[in-house]
Amino acid sequence: MMDSMVGAVELGLLYALMALGVYITFRILDFPDLTVDGSFTTGGAIAAIMISHGYSPILACLAAFVGGLAAGACTGLLHTKGKINGLLSGILMMIALYSINMRIMGKPNISLLGADTLFSTMKPITVVLIIVIVFKLLLDAFLHTDLGLSLRATGDNARMIRSFGANTDRTTILGVSLSNGLVALSGALIAQQSGFADISMGIGMIVIGLASVIIGEAIFGAGSVFRATLAAVLGSIVYRIVVALALRVEWLKASDLKLITAIIVIIALVLPSIQRSIKQKAMAKRRSAELIARAVQLNKGGKR
Repeated sequence: MMDSMVGAVELGLLYALMALGVYITFRILDFPDLTVDGSFTTGGAIAAIMISHGYSPILACLAAFVGGLAAGACTGLLHTKGKINGLLSGILMMIALYSINMRIMGKPNISLLGADTLFSTMKPITVVLIIVIVFKLLLDAFLHTDLGLSLRATGDNARMIRSFGANTDRTTILGVSLSNGLVALSGALIAQQSGFADISMGIGMIVIGLASVIIGEAIFGAGSVFRATLAAVLGSIVYRIVVALALRVEWLKASDLKLITAIIVIIALVLPSIQRSIKQKAMAKRRSAELIARAVQLNKGGKR
């Protein structure tokens, strides 16, 4: 039981970078980016092919990050300059990346068994924890810069920020690019941790990323940038722990993972609405009780 929980926390940290990337597009830009399913595989493919050819794992991770930046930039350009719907832009890029990833890998699967990776000399959880903390703090710092504030304002009200002379096309491209860079880096780390890269490793990643962000916000809140990014990281860990616990149920199989993911996302989406409705009903009852009490007092005063 303890080993499975440690493994779940480790996996949660590995996917936390992807959750941070999804947070940028989903929460900050309000951009439905499905490029994630393709760019995650791109990161794993680039890292795997470079490491298998003897390159440094750190250099491979940097190359994977750059590859993700390029994929995200293409999606952003399709949306802003090509005037293609955001959802459709992501779908088109996701489809294109399948062929690109096959070109990069040369075959559907690349093994990294016996190769030197970031996890060869240190414990995976230690390495990933350091990487996640560094990138989380860097993202927090960036979002407080002038450019980062423009990015946040673009998602809140693009028309208003354009009236101040800001280039919303540039900030949108930057945000989508940065998001997919983090997603690709997560893919590179997953490939090294699992010991292989597979052409289908990115399927359903957008759902996992959304689940992490939504669960994190539902449990830990998102009052500030620091808290929101922390919630995304912790949400990724909580999601993996929930999945690990669910898979320990005897009548559930490993093939039910996608179903479990969908159910978790549905619960995470519905729960805040239920909480809001309960609060609204409680407030309505409180107000009606106060009005009744005031009416009773006025009635007593009138009788006197």
